[in-house]
Amino acid sequence: MILTELSLQQFRNYSKRSFTFSPHTTLIIGPNTAGKTNILEAIMMMATGKSFRADADREVISWNKDFSRINAKYQTCLPARQVLNDKLELEILITQTKKYLVNGIPRRQIDFVGNLRAVLFWPEHLELVTDSPSIRRKYLDSVLVQIDREYRRNLASYERGLRQRNKLLWLISEGKGNRSQLLFWDQLLVRAGSYITDMRIEFIGFINRYQHSMQIQYDKSVISESRLEQYKDAEVSAKATLVGPHRDDFLVTKKDLDLSKYGSRGEQRLAVLWLKLAELSFIESKTGERPILLLDDIFSELDGEHRKLVLTLLDKQQTIVTSAEEGIHIPGEIIRL
Repeated sequence: MILTELSLQQFRNYSKRSFTFSPHTTLIIGPNTAGKTNILEAIMMMATGKSFRADADREVISWNKDFSRINAKYQTCLPARQVLNDKLELEILITQTKKYLVNGIPRRQIDFVGNLRAVLFWPEHLELVTDSPSIRRKYLDSVLVQIDREYRRNLASYERGLRQRNKLLWLISEGKGNRSQLLFWDQLLVRAGSYITDMRIEFIGFINRYQHSMQIQYDKSVISESRLEQYKDAEVSAKATLVGPHRDDFLVTKKDLDLSKYGSRGEQRLAVLWLKLAELSFIESKTGERPILLLDDIFSELDGEHRKLVLTLLDKQQTIVTSAEEGIHIPGEIIRL
């Protein structure tokens, strides 16, 4: 998979600008605040349908503007014949809502996501092992939505159902709702939640087979009718759904020791590199294509040994690297901001 061109209009600090990329490695160099991460954010929006930085879509629109547009042209390599298809174009138009287009034809988000696939490694991912469970759940979703349409559908259904069920629990706690109204939402969450859990199990199992010196322990919150029944009184008191994949977490361990508590800083960073390597291979195993690798200013955060490990990845797929260091030595084309 090769991203050939990215055009941004009123996106973050870019009023209007286009970028072309090498099919191998492209290095984007610029000072902090120049907009390096904004480019990778736009690419990941093409891959996952949403920003990995913004809480709301509106945040990516340039200051005092009414809309933002991202356009990407890319090629896919068909493994059987090793040929490139050059007729693929994606676009996201963000106003009060978000509109997705594939080759100029409007698509639902569920059908848009997964056309372009990418793996992102940015400084905040170095805290993936030690940060909050919500960060780790978001990480799992960012991978799985790119390779499985049913995961996208069930995740969207689950998130909508969870919001409605929590509102109903609040009404019940205030004496304004009836428990019988939960039945529909219970069934929806059990059905969608079970699929989400199964796919997370598959991905985590792949990671654990990929590297045996470190392992992931999946702390899954299984959702079922019996568990919802078990927690029914507590949920009304909490005014929230207390079981399900929205409560999942995972631990990264080495020799059964939790690295978030007992690992050195170096071990924690090596664990994140291991996750990213496994992520690249997992997506390739599911799609037959190597995803684009995006490295956002991580060399300033890594020691020499870890830098060398990352550098060995560059020529295995299209790679786009950002850095504030003028002296960084990476073979490839250069874009200066």
